Amino acid sequence: MKILVTGGAGFIGSAVVRHIISNTQDAVVNVDKLTYAGNLESLAEIENNKRYAFEQADICDADAMARIFAEHQPDAVMHLAAESHVDRSITGPAAFVETNIVGTYVLLEAARKYWSELSADKKAAFRFHHISTDEVYGDLPHPDEVAIGSELPLFTETTAYEPSSPYSASKASSDHLVRAWLRTYGLPTIVTNCSNNYGPYHFPEKLIPLVILNALDGKPLPIYGKGDQIRDWLYVEDHARALYAVVTQGKKGETYNIGGHNEKKNLDVVHTICDLLDEIMPKEGSYRDQITYVTDRPGHDRRYAIDAEKISRDLGWKPEETFESGIRKTVEWYLGNTSWVENVKSGAYKTWIEQNYQERK
Repeated sequence: MKILVTGGAGFIGSAVVRHIISNTQDAVVNVDKLTYAGNLESLAEIENNKRYAFEQADICDADAMARIFAEHQPDAVMHLAAESHVDRSITGPAAFVETNIVGTYVLLEAARKYWSELSADKKAAFRFHHISTDEVYGDLPHPDEVAIGSELPLFTETTAYEPSSPYSASKASSDHLVRAWLRTYGLPTIVTNCSNNYGPYHFPEKLIPLVILNALDGKPLPIYGKGDQIRDWLYVEDHARALYAVVTQGKKGETYNIGGHNEKKNLDVVHTICDLLDEIMPKEGSYRDQITYVTDRPGHDRRYAIDAEKISRDLGWKPEETFESGIRKTVEWYLGNTSWVENVKSGAYKTWIEQNYQERK
């Protein structure tokens, strides 16, 4: 197969690209605008592979998308390109509407026109896989809101949408567009909704890398509210395996929830990171001493948790990492890849992009 991956220089996208090139015989066309969170250094290990191609392009650019489909002739699309930071969506929602909604529309139209001209066999085999988030479902009852011993509900593929932030609302809108293009035009689409990802190459604005790097720099470790918000944590390489299983084995029109079976309070996540750093990089006092509590953000969902039974039953996928094994790997990766971290923090990787890619055009 040749798979067109949008957002392939981002955190999850780069994990998907590395997985496909390193573990399969498929080819990848990586389409990425290279915004602040896109980093081609995350793909350095596979960039010279003959089965890998990179296109710097905006999914909102209809002409560019038409050209890329025509030139590369993909067998499937894995659409990961998105604005994805909740705090940024609260202060600047326009970019989320533009990329997540308008960009998805433009990509769907480019894919539909390309797909409509394929041979019958290729048309039947084609897949448009849209990667979304569990945040479209809103939030779930928190343990302190239900009777002791009561079973806590999980998000399933049929949970009603109730997004809370501009980010999750824009992703919910894009999910609806994808399903409408299946229903109206017959485009063979699949949707996946995942829980919080973590792991190597994560841009340091998100909780886990932010805590690791702030801890090492001696900076405060900010915790929203009481830190009792619960998330289901999914190791990014487990997610990449799941996404590949969906695009190659998933049934068109289906939705698959992907979760790590690791519900943790944010404060417990931060404590775990601090304790690992106390063990691996000990200093005077504990890294826990750097924890500070800040005012909670507006509309902050209290609990997310995924029921991943369907993908396990239908496609045979299960996460390989526990939270304990995955978070240790993550902390050790950041400790062992300080040059990547410093390049991201300084913006030096932008120069690296120019030196390595602009001259090839």
